[in-house]
Amino acid sequence: MKHLKKTDPQIYAAVKNELKRQDGNLELIASENFTSEAVLEAQGSVLTNKYAEGYPGMRWYGGCRNVDDVEALAVQRAKELFGAEHVNVQAHSGTQANMAVYFCALNLGDTVLSMDLSCGGHLTHGHPHNFSGMFYKVVTYGVNRQTEMLDYDEILTLAKACKPRMILAGASAYPRLIDFKKFRKICDEVGAYLFADMAHIAGLVAAGVHPSPVPYAEFVSSTTHKTLRGPRGGFIICKKEFARKLDSSIFPGIQGGPLMHVIAAKAVAFQEAGSEKFKTYQEQVVKNSRRLAEVLKKKGFRIVSGGTDTHLSLVDLNPKAITGKEASFVLEEAGITVNKNLIPFDSKGPAVTSGIRLGTAAITTRGMKEPQMIMIAGLIDEAINHRDNPEHLARIREKVLQLAKRFPLYPRLTY
Repeated sequence: MKHLKKTDPQIYAAVKNELKRQDGNLELIASENFTSEAVLEAQGSVLTNKYAEGYPGMRWYGGCRNVDDVEALAVQRAKELFGAEHVNVQAHSGTQANMAVYFCALNLGDTVLSMDLSCGGHLTHGHPHNFSGMFYKVVTYGVNRQTEMLDYDEILTLAKACKPRMILAGASAYPRLIDFKKFRKICDEVGAYLFADMAHIAGLVAAGVHPSPVPYAEFVSSTTHKTLRGPRGGFIICKKEFARKLDSSIFPGIQGGPLMHVIAAKAVAFQEAGSEKFKTYQEQVVKNSRRLAEVLKKKGFRIVSGGTDTHLSLVDLNPKAITGKEASFVLEEAGITVNKNLIPFDSKGPAVTSGIRLGTAAITTRGMKEPQMIMIAGLIDEAINHRDNPEHLARIREKVLQLAKRFPLYPRLTY
């Protein structure tokens, strides 16, 4: 980054410090991952200079021949990867992808049935301070109080009562497999569209580690980061009959010029996700997630729903007499990055929470496997148990650093 270093030393320093932080920490935030250097190169390319409002072959600007090729590749690769009839890769984020689906499928004020935020849903699934909760009538379903898993009979009962125009399946903090076939049957029974948000599980779906929603849903949205391990961005899958209206919902509906450098990086990520190496990686992500949860359970933590089928687990901290907010600060001091998270039927509220969410996608990208999960669980437990001892946390931080050095993030990049 010699040019950045010369032109803006302050930003250069911030970037280098962030590389150092990522390389020396254990990243357990379930929505984060580390891209390949090829993705970094595509996103940092001259494609950032090009305006390309519209779609390939139908642009409002000249000079789009090369970026047309880029977007066409991204679309075709995504269609092949997920078995999709139509794909839009222009969404700047998962939230904008979701917004486009709402605008395509619904009229303002229509009823949507979606997962409650406290049970694992996302802000765009109907939070009152989000556009989804402001523009639409949202009814929420949760999880069974005993199993802490989805109760499809209860969802059907709610659907019959509220008669939604659309049912949203998907979550940001649900550790179990989602049965999209059952959601399809519920939608058919009440005459609703099925909208699946697979932002968290897209990489698992691409690798065949989680059932795909694509055969069952009219609309599927996703991010391209998280388990898919691409750049930060979004994309949308839909049935052919909605293709034109969905594209119009993105442009000119809610966006102007697409970010062609990001779309190029998405294309690279889609290509990487189609490899056998990626499938093996996703299988290891789930193995690591399960082992991490199992060891934490043995150390006295309560794992929501008793375990996990995916890249993430929810940890109830009540047995350890610490809040999610406090635990996230303590673990960060120890070099372990997590996020506080509500657990089902949480009494502490979203600003404090009773739990933390742990994801294994990023640490698996670094090459860590089950033996390292045992070590990490031990470090988490040690940090929580010595949360009031700064000197002990510093010693744990050194252990974390030594573990991280064994699995360098970007060996060719220096700081």
